[in-house]
Amino acid sequence: MNREAMLRQARGADRPWDILVIGGGATGVGVALDAASRGYSALLLEQSDFGKGTSSRSTKLVHGGVRYLQQGNIPLVMEALRERGRLRRNAPHLVTDQAFVVPNYVWWEAPFYGIGMRVYDALAGKYGFGSSRNLSREETIQRLPTIETEGLRGGVVYHDGQFDDARLLMDLAHTAAKQGAVLLTYTRVNELDKDANGYLTGVVAEDQETGEELTFAARVVVNATGVFTDQLRRLDDPGARPLVRPSQGVHLVLPRSFLGGDSAIMVPHTDDGRVLFAIPWHGVVVVGTTDTLVEEASLEPLPLEEEVDFLLAHAARYLTRDPGPADVLSCFAGLRPLVGGEAEEETPSLSRDHTLQVSGSGLVTITGGKWTTYRKMAEDTVDHAAVVAELEPRECVTRELNIHGFHTHPERFGALAAYGSDAPAVEALLISEPALSRALHPRLPTRAGEVVWAAREEMARTVDDVLARRTRSLILDARAAAEAAPAVAELMARELGRDSGWVSAQVNAFQDLAARYVLE
Repeated sequence: MNREAMLRQARGADRPWDILVIGGGATGVGVALDAASRGYSALLLEQSDFGKGTSSRSTKLVHGGVRYLQQGNIPLVMEALRERGRLRRNAPHLVTDQAFVVPNYVWWEAPFYGIGMRVYDALAGKYGFGSSRNLSREETIQRLPTIETEGLRGGVVYHDGQFDDARLLMDLAHTAAKQGAVLLTYTRVNELDKDANGYLTGVVAEDQETGEELTFAARVVVNATGVFTDQLRRLDDPGARPLVRPSQGVHLVLPRSFLGGDSAIMVPHTDDGRVLFAIPWHGVVVVGTTDTLVEEASLEPLPLEEEVDFLLAHAARYLTRDPGPADVLSCFAGLRPLVGGEAEEETPSLSRDHTLQVSGSGLVTITGGKWTTYRKMAEDTVDHAAVVAELEPRECVTRELNIHGFHTHPERFGALAAYGSDAPAVEALLISEPALSRALHPRLPTRAGEVVWAAREEMARTVDDVLARRTRSLILDARAAAEAAPAVAELMARELGRDSGWVSAQVNAFQDLAARYVLE
């Protein structure tokens, strides 16, 4: 994908777009993909980079939601489990089976969670990832060598999905483009155009790189802006009542040595009622998460001290080696677009299901939900949008649509496995010049050629795009990512035709950003 080519396509449209999508996260890209694969003309506009906000800051799980099962929300669990299965089938290079162990320290936990996980298995049906079973104390320690053993009685093992959120989003964008969608990053929507009757006819946007004003006509506009949903709704109707309550989730990244074995830990009930995970991922351990209401949405939310303390304290309860702030490689926060609820309502009780709304002007808003159900959210949204736009009805085809990079044995590509079927082309680029095969940093798995690939093939425009999302360097080790920034900026400048001033500005901006991911 190439931004300049996409921009030319967008400018050259000679008739209104069937569906114009605002927001480049999982939901927005999913809507663009669904629309284009049905044969509708689709344009997506994103103010920053794909997944800059919520969609790159998840717990890295494709799951049905054990906590939703505890709450009795069976329909949401069943829908998520179906979508989990479809996602593994359509993107096996990125969605994999992960074993989770629920450690038991009280006599009733083994039968209680054992039965619960068997219900989880039954709800998954043919979409199951593996059977759950009870573990003895010895089996639990074998799977989790670093688990706290004092009082340990045994455990329950079950299976769920794991993925790389930002890489999957990039592959979804590629798939949407292959289906004919046009996707523009760094294009901010500032106005909604309406006809004399007050009906939406398009948008006025700004190219964030050049300042150029861009006007696009559309038969229907979809608001898929996540935690920024209400900002766009107020552009449509200044009196619109708030729909979304942003909730912050914080994750800590620890060295792999803190969690022995290949299994993850799942604690089903923390002090605040959330589920806590410690998950092996890309050679590190991701511990999360929190659930804290925030007043305003931000692209770069900051972890609160109490959230960090909460995670460190809970990790220490279940690990033989107690982590401290100095052990944290990276700390990242993301915002969830929770829907509804009264002001005093606790976040665990707010809906994780998605909500669709159509305003009087015809603005279609999709919000809420979770990564696992992005495809179903997109299907429902396009169904509604087609009615609003009076488009010819067409069936959704994404249930069986392979996602870009599809490969059933990506492990054969070693360190490049996450690229799936693109891996041979990436490898060819790495060996095309000796300098491109070198590591960006001794503590990072990324090689220089991957930066060039990101700029050339994946619409990366900034150092942040590369180090935070095209590779996961910022999450894996924030200090190492900051030290790698000058090399990344130089590589990108050569590829994108930027000057030394751009390089200096990019390095400074990214290093300032990376400092927010480090615990002082």
